[in-house]
Amino acid sequence: MKDLEGYVILITGATDGLGEKVATDFAALGATLLLHGRDPEKGRRVTDAIKETTGSDRLHYYNADLSSLAEVEALADAVAADWRGLDVLINNAGVGAGPDPKLREVSRDGLELRFAVNYLAPFLLSYRLLPLVRLRAEEVGAARIVNVASVAQQELEFDNVMLEKGYDGMRAYAQSKLALIMFSFDLAHEVAGTGITVNAMHPASLMDTKMVREWFGAARTTVEEGARYLERLAVDDELQGKTGLYFDQGSPKRAAEQAYDDEARRRLRELTLKLISLRGQETKA
Repeated sequence: MKDLEGYVILITGATDGLGEKVATDFAALGATLLLHGRDPEKGRRVTDAIKETTGSDRLHYYNADLSSLAEVEALADAVAADWRGLDVLINNAGVGAGPDPKLREVSRDGLELRFAVNYLAPFLLSYRLLPLVRLRAEEVGAARIVNVASVAQQELEFDNVMLEKGYDGMRAYAQSKLALIMFSFDLAHEVAGTGITVNAMHPASLMDTKMVREWFGAARTTVEEGARYLERLAVDDELQGKTGLYFDQGSPKRAAEQAYDDEARRRLRELTLKLISLRGQETKA
């Protein structure tokens, strides 16, 4: 992979699993890494471990609980205060189906947890950091946003998005990931022609992560496999200009049909803006 000297890359969920592996690889290639986590002590440990492994002194840790929209906004404000531009934003942090498929959990804002963390948080963070991404695209001609979704996708029922009826953890996870893909398509269209590319991707099925072990008991693939595809989509020159796509590992594939439904995406955006607005948040395109 190419030298990443001069790149500034933000990775959410960088203190475990896929995010930690990608952060380590990119640090070794010379990138400046902005590492996000939600446990300060773990964040320090992981940052120190990456530094020891790679010798990089370009590691910067940011703490935020993405189940709180206020903390998502504070994270964006902190990054914007420290950096003039952002080459790559990787929205990787997520919550799995949970140890109990029938236990409905809510975020700190009272929203269904998986919808809040897996979809609303990257939506808000992307818009809040879009000025930094735009700036880098203007300076060097290109910047990227990559949203880590999943092959597990399930249609949103707009009269039951918070799953207050018939809750199931896997359904909650799958609909949040489809929502993330729908957002990726819309944002790609919105920033078309600016040099910014936006894509969603499924890195690998049942990687050896805490999330997978919690739900399935055993992994089928390695974090290294998923990292290889995520890293390629984030920085490979061969994919420059590719945007508004869903990748299943290394290849563009067809997502669930609702992702291509203009009316469904419009309804999702209206619902999203309402939920964010109700909690005093604003998006700034």
